[in-house]
Amino acid sequence: MGQIVPLTVVILAAGQGKRMNSDRPKVLQPLAGRALLAHVLDTARQLEPDAITVVYGHGGEAVRDAFADADLTWSEQSEQLGTGHALAQALPSIPDEHQLLVLYGDVPLVKANSLRSLLRYGTGDEVVVLTAFVDDPQGYGRILRSADGAVSGIVEEKDASAEELAIKEINTGLMRLPAERSREWLSALSNDNALQEFYLTDIVAKAVWNDVEVAGLPVTSATEVLGINSRAQLAAAERIIQRRNADSVMECGATLADPARFDLRGKLTIGRDVFIDAGVLFEGEVELGDRVQIGPNTVISNSTLGDGCLVHANSVLDGVVAGPECEIGPFARLRPGTELAERVKVGNFVEVKASDIAAGSKMNHLSYVGDSSVGGGVNIGAGTIVCNFDGAVKSRTVIGDRVFIGSGVMLVAPLKIGAGATVGAGSTVTKDVPAEELTLARARQTVVKGWKRPVKPAK
Repeated sequence: MGQIVPLTVVILAAGQGKRMNSDRPKVLQPLAGRALLAHVLDTARQLEPDAITVVYGHGGEAVRDAFADADLTWSEQSEQLGTGHALAQALPSIPDEHQLLVLYGDVPLVKANSLRSLLRYGTGDEVVVLTAFVDDPQGYGRILRSADGAVSGIVEEKDASAEELAIKEINTGLMRLPAERSREWLSALSNDNALQEFYLTDIVAKAVWNDVEVAGLPVTSATEVLGINSRAQLAAAERIIQRRNADSVMECGATLADPARFDLRGKLTIGRDVFIDAGVLFEGEVELGDRVQIGPNTVISNSTLGDGCLVHANSVLDGVVAGPECEIGPFARLRPGTELAERVKVGNFVEVKASDIAAGSKMNHLSYVGDSSVGGGVNIGAGTIVCNFDGAVKSRTVIGDRVFIGSGVMLVAPLKIGAGATVGAGSTVTKDVPAEELTLARARQTVVKGWKRPVKPAK
């Protein structure tokens, strides 16, 4: 455009999505861990519009509640009478001098650059339609072009002739319109068609009739305009977006063992020379330092791992902050509030929750540490349990530096273990342990001579 024209993005999000067979509104179905509509809103915001209006309908209150904190204008379409009717609901709040960019809440993969091509075209007086060429156009409206290549109309599939059905260029539904002229065209729409709906695509014929240029700009990849109407299409979109995520991560310096088995449901920040094995899932906000290695079938949520950390296979990390050179897993579970200093080792089948572990400490096997502060250089033996919950209250355990705890120990909180203390294997510790001393808390071993094991009575 030759001048900056105010822009309102209108997102049509009123559809029910019957083919989903779901109680959840279609635009709230999850894609890469977020609602379909959230992806569309993210793309819209990249365009820096003056306003974003969402036209909602089916399950409307749930949709509004899901985005209650967003700076949006909401317009209700109480009856689903077609896309033209949906856009008409948004127009009263949009000034005449604005451009309209029409997006769809169930078309989440379109890229901002593709939309910028619509916004930059011409002077701003035109109607500009995003189109796509596909091998199988079934289900889509077809683009009709005149002899000079200009768009002369769009015909919906149910109303198309056999000749028109053979056209491979489809209407994506995404278009740029001048707001003032759109009021005039929408008010003149008819529902005299197979579905008895007011088609937004009929605006194209109105514009041509009024000698307004209609441009059709093909999108680079038809995957950008995939509409989500079924679970199968949702699954296809998931793989597309995850492949995009994988490509982006590799460009940032990570090696993926298998990009087809990489999943990101949030934001991932990585350092250099990171290795991510197959079947790893990231959720929320995750940050990986340089040289981090993640083993297969691992789930990491809302966590930060320092340089050189190694996470072995089948581990689950949620809400973890780990310093450099930590080693975790395999089969470890680290829950929210876990903070590991440098060189901490959390081994196989170990669970840690709401605890801070100082430098160089290790718990290698089959232990549970909850609501604890563990000093540096501590060894926690196999099968050690911090008994932090008495059924009503959770209490804290404090373990000093250089403590050695033998295998099979029960530490009954609240408890303090002094620096340098040793706790013998098999102890159940209920009182504070002095520093630099050996503490044993075992029942005396006895032998009952002549005792016979009970047997089942004969039938």
